[in-house]
Amino acid sequence: MTTALETTQLWTAQRLYERFGPIPLYRVRTTPHPGTATEDDVVWLDDHEDRLCELVDGILVEKAMGAYESMLGVEIASLLRNWVKPRKLGTILGADGLLKLAPGLVRIPDVAYFAMEKFPTGRFPRAKILPLAPDLAVEVLSDSNTKKEMAEKLSDYFTAGARLVWYVDSKAQQVQVFTDPTHSQMVKVDQFLDGGEVLPGFALNLRELFAELPPE
Repeated sequence: MTTALETTQLWTAQRLYERFGPIPLYRVRTTPHPGTATEDDVVWLDDHEDRLCELVDGILVEKAMGAYESMLGVEIASLLRNWVKPRKLGTILGADGLLKLAPGLVRIPDVAYFAMEKFPTGRFPRAKILPLAPDLAVEVLSDSNTKKEMAEKLSDYFTAGARLVWYVDSKAQQVQVFTDPTHSQMVKVDQFLDGGEVLPGFALNLRELFAELPPE
């Protein structure tokens, strides 16, 4: 039987880089030992340390987000909510919405939209971790995100049942729109980002989104 100490030793820096790409090691929690973490640990860290961690292969990986990325995420969530709520289309979660996409797999998109059909009772489940895949997942890219990490997240979202994923690149001022893991298009700053078949009629002006702050 493998002990906790042996499990920690197995997850060397090299193995973590191979697993997630050249991720900053400060994002990987060492308590509990990598490889032994559970959904309960995700909830405990959120409740007691106000830290958001995704759970992958028993490893807690802290969510990467700075103040600017947080601002963009809130703005996107607000614009989506302003479209969704009056039309009674569903609901929006922000960057602290924990989602269980599969047993032992917890992801935290920066913004998530769930169509009303996901809630047949008409009520939102009172769960610390929502066991549902979003119809739309939005990730605002941060400097410490790796290509491998984001490619795997993309696969996880669609495998779980997502229909649309946006990767928002604030530096390049563009959004990569995925309709499945292998098909995407790039929406540039001088274009409008639309909701496709998931949110027909919704349109977001990227030039306005990426403006530093709206004028008074």
